[in-house]
Amino acid sequence: MSDPLTKGAARPWLTLIGLGENGLDGLTDASRSALAAAEIIIGGPRHLDLVDAGARGQCWPVPFSTAPVLASRGRATVVLASGDPFWHGAGGSLLRDLSREEWTSHPVPSCFALAANALGWRLEDTLCLGLHAAPFARLRPILARGARILCTLRDGAAAAELAGYLCDIGFADSRLTVLERLGGPKERRRETTAGAFDLGDVDAPVVAAIEAVGQGLPQAAGLPDDLFASDGQITKRPIRALTLSALAPRADEHLWDIGGGSGSVSVEWCLAARGASATTFEARADRLVNIRRNADGFGLAHRLTAIEGRAPEVLQGQPLPDCVFIGGGGTQALLDHLWQILPQGTRIVANGVTLETESLLMQAQAQWGGHLLKAEIAEAAPLGSMRGWERARPVIQWSVTR
Repeated sequence: MSDPLTKGAARPWLTLIGLGENGLDGLTDASRSALAAAEIIIGGPRHLDLVDAGARGQCWPVPFSTAPVLASRGRATVVLASGDPFWHGAGGSLLRDLSREEWTSHPVPSCFALAANALGWRLEDTLCLGLHAAPFARLRPILARGARILCTLRDGAAAAELAGYLCDIGFADSRLTVLERLGGPKERRRETTAGAFDLGDVDAPVVAAIEAVGQGLPQAAGLPDDLFASDGQITKRPIRALTLSALAPRADEHLWDIGGGSGSVSVEWCLAARGASATTFEARADRLVNIRRNADGFGLAHRLTAIEGRAPEVLQGQPLPDCVFIGGGGTQALLDHLWQILPQGTRIVANGVTLETESLLMQAQAQWGGHLLKAEIAEAAPLGSMRGWERARPVIQWSVTR
C-alpha cells in the first residue's frame, strides 16, 4: 500500500510500526509487508520478541539515541514503537533528522486510547503524560481536584513510586488504577488509592490512571511565597502578580530572568503558558540551588535553566528571548546592552526598590518610553495589643516594548 504523501517520490527506507501487546496479530498487512522486507528492525527487547525479529533485530542503545536508525539510512529499516509512534514515541525524536519522503508510519491504538476505553473515560477530557522517561513532578502543574490523568510509567516498580509521590504532595486520597500489558492476553487492571497502595508484581508496560483528589496549584499569577525555596530574596506575591501581568507570557515564548533570586518569576512564567520557557541568570551560586530546586519541584526542569553569572557579560551567546525581566542588578550598562542586542518587539520589564534604581528606571522611561508604575503595598500586622499597617518598600516598575 503506497503512502499518498510520497506518491511520485522515492520509496521510504524507514517504516515506523506501532505495536501492541498482541504482537503480530494486531498488525495491518502494510506493517507485515514492511517487517518481511526489512533488513534491520530496531526496537526494545520486548518489541523485538513480539515480532520474532531474530538476527535482524537491534535494541535501542542505553541511554536512548536515534543514531542506529540514522546510520541505517538507505537500507530497508523498521522501527518498532508502542501503539502510536507519534504519541510519546520514537517518531517525534526521529523526525528532527528526517525529511518527509524518507519515512512512513503505521500506528495501532496508543496505550492512552486503550486505557481510556478500558476505563470508559472520554479521551478529549483526559490529560495524557509520558512519564516513562520523565520525573513525576511533571504532574504538579496539572494535578487538581477532579482531574483525570493517564501516564505511562518506566516499569512496574514505578507504580509504587508514583503513589508515594502523590502522597508527598497531598494527593493521598487520589484514585489510582494500574493498567498492565494493555491490549494483549496478559492484560490486567487493578484499583486502589495512592495512600493505600499495596499492589505487587506490576508487569510492564504499565499505564497509571489518576483520578485526583487534593488541592492543586492556583491558576492565577501570584503563588504563595511559601511554595518556593528561598533565602528571602524573592519577588513577593502581590508584586509577582503585577510583574507577570506586565510580562504577559504567551505560548512557546522564552524569558530571560536577570537577577533571578529564587526563580519565582521564571517558575510562574513557565506555568502561565503552554511551552513557555525561561533562562534565569543569577550571580550568586547559593541562590542557583534554590532556583533549580524550584524548577524541579514544579516539574519545570525541562523548561527552566539556571545559569550563574552577572549581566550583561553572562548574556553573551545566549539565544535571544521574547521577553526580559530584570529583578535585580539593573544598571545603565545593562539597559544599554539590552537595547542594542534585543530585536524589535521584545518586551522588557524591570523592578526596583532602591532610590538609585528608581532614578535609573525613570531615566530609561524618559529615553525609551514605556510605562512606569509605582506600587506601595501594606499588610496588617500586630502593633502592640492591636494591629496596624506594615508597609513594604515601594516598588517601581518600568515596562516597554523594544
